[in-house]
Amino acid sequence: MSFVIGTAGHIDHGKSTLITALTGVDPDRLAEEKRRGMTIDLGFGHLRLPSGREVGLVDVPGHARFIRNMLAGTHGLDAVMLVIAADEGVMPQTREHLEIVDLLDVRRGVVVLSKVDLVDADWLALVRSEVVEAIAGTSLEGAPVVAFSAVSGEGKADLLVELDKMLAAVGPRPDLGRPRLPIDRVFTMSGFGTVVTGTLVDGALNVGEELEAVPAGRAVRVRGLQQHNRKVDTASPGSRVAANLIGAEKHELERGDVLARPKTIAATRRVDATVRVVASAPQPLRHGAELLMHTGTTEVACRVILLEADQLDPGGQGWVQLYLERPVAAAEHDRFILRVPSPARTIAGGSIVDVTPRKHSRHDSAVRESLERRAAGDILQEELRKYARGVTVTALLKATMAPEADVAALNARRIGEWLYDPAAWRTISDRAERELDAFHGAHPLRPGMAREELRSRLGVPPGAFASVVQGLVEDGRAEERDGTLARPAHRVELNDGNGTATSLLELLGRQPFAPPSLAEALQQTGASPEVVRALGQRGDIVRLNDEIAFTKDAYEAAVALVREIVASSGSITVAQLRDRMGASRRPVLALLEHLDAQRVTRRVGDARVLR
Repeated sequence: MSFVIGTAGHIDHGKSTLITALTGVDPDRLAEEKRRGMTIDLGFGHLRLPSGREVGLVDVPGHARFIRNMLAGTHGLDAVMLVIAADEGVMPQTREHLEIVDLLDVRRGVVVLSKVDLVDADWLALVRSEVVEAIAGTSLEGAPVVAFSAVSGEGKADLLVELDKMLAAVGPRPDLGRPRLPIDRVFTMSGFGTVVTGTLVDGALNVGEELEAVPAGRAVRVRGLQQHNRKVDTASPGSRVAANLIGAEKHELERGDVLARPKTIAATRRVDATVRVVASAPQPLRHGAELLMHTGTTEVACRVILLEADQLDPGGQGWVQLYLERPVAAAEHDRFILRVPSPARTIAGGSIVDVTPRKHSRHDSAVRESLERRAAGDILQEELRKYARGVTVTALLKATMAPEADVAALNARRIGEWLYDPAAWRTISDRAERELDAFHGAHPLRPGMAREELRSRLGVPPGAFASVVQGLVEDGRAEERDGTLARPAHRVELNDGNGTATSLLELLGRQPFAPPSLAEALQQTGASPEVVRALGQRGDIVRLNDEIAFTKDAYEAAVALVREIVASSGSITVAQLRDRMGASRRPVLALLEHLDAQRVTRRVGDARVLR
């Protein structure tokens, strides 16, 4: 099991020097950092504690101008070392870094009082008191304070002991089977190609695995992995990882991209979240504010939609929806920071509760209650409630990044791979019953409603409709009849009280092979098209086309005649059949074309043969 610890603190308070003292490696890797003597971008190191625990160290810049780089290094931390120079004490960036650590809810840490060789005991006691006061009420309240000197080595052993004690209580990172590697560095190594680094969460990565860079959507393959500077075949969640990739050049990836298994995480431009404004904020967080959002290793401009108020005062908290300038890869429970772009200042932060939200009405108590249930851990159920027309298991899991095993515990109507919230399923079922009942009332002589017509009336997407039909049948609310759908109790009863059906059959039977057109027959008998349809479905007549119908007996006799002629002659023509039937060309041609469509005969030139 490995861990990740980051640094925090004011510029020139000795963060990089501390990493060097602990690891023997200078985390300042850029030439400009060497020249200017200050950390500009993220630096990294590796430490093995006395207990044998492996720790990846992330060094961050302390200058206010490089907060964006600092924030990219705070993703996935198990703990933090807040570094405060004993000769200067708590400074402005100390406080902002501490606010960021608090907003990110990093609850394990050690305060390192550096440069203690420059102060006397009385001054050190005053600074220690100031530090205890500064961390009071934050996520680091009660953290041990260790005096340290990189020059003399004082406190190094004590610091290692405190880090070991702190990490002893840290359990293994959860393996959800959906690894995410937010990229914090991209570079090229001679002979290897593109390499990315980051802190791995939510699952393990394997050499040879196919991944997707989100939001770009670029497909890559893992050529090699390193964890704590050692080659590994599998990298575990919660560790610093370097991945050698095939399929992408350096310029095609950037900090903020996330590597994940294909189709396990979607990019989003809108998130719902709970937010807290820092008590020291110079202004309230106002509805519609244009800010910068930092989450994972990405920075993106956003617009804040306050869902319950017009502003949140310093120290206040509430629900927000954030509209992002461009798509980012994020997941529920990811922490984020909000900063004013100019003058640059951290103003708020919080936790994402929904990465695929709908647009909400403000001041809606139902929205607040749903978000509260979601924040309390009811993510899958609340996500399911969004889909009034159902959702596939795959789509639901992709939207929530939840493990598939959690689906079994859902309160849902599952039909194959489709899931329906119970209330949504009741709505669909009740609507289907009403539509079918209304159809039967309007068309009592039809066995049922066409499937596509019912789908259209329900507004169900084509992909989901088969599951809806299956569910309605399983629940006893509908039956399938000859490609149509009907209520189980519906029966086609041809009530011939006025004699129109009998009259129609008699008229068609007078000249069985040369009946009048259906339009003429309806006009003469007063029968309706519904009567014709019902007689056809009952089998009393056979409709050859829209205009011609034979009685059942006439049709069977005509088919027998066709078979007889083909048997004796090998084939049959329109003229042959017309002469034998004693009919005009129109019904004869209609009969042969009908038999072709029914695959009884097959046309060869001007003749037909039996199939």
